[in-house]
Amino acid sequence: MPLNLAVGDIITTKKNHPCGSHDFEIMRVGMDFRIKCTGCDKQIWIERRNLEKRIKKVLRDGEPVDKQSLEIKNS
Repeated sequence: MPLNLAVGDIITTKKNHPCGSHDFEIMRVGMDFRIKCTGCDKQIWIERRNLEKRIKKVLRDGEPVDKQSLEIKNS
């Protein structure tokens, strides 16, 4: 199930970026995501499916958000 991620969310990934940072800011959402490394400001395009597999933690407005609460429910 897709996650309800928003522009401005900060995500922590399981794998680090070559600069050493694990944190990325979401710049664009959709089928593909554009994320920006908070360590070196490099922007990366990544497919939703690949990004959602790599997410370890999500911060929204500085507060940690549980991944289960971000799942979009199909009703």
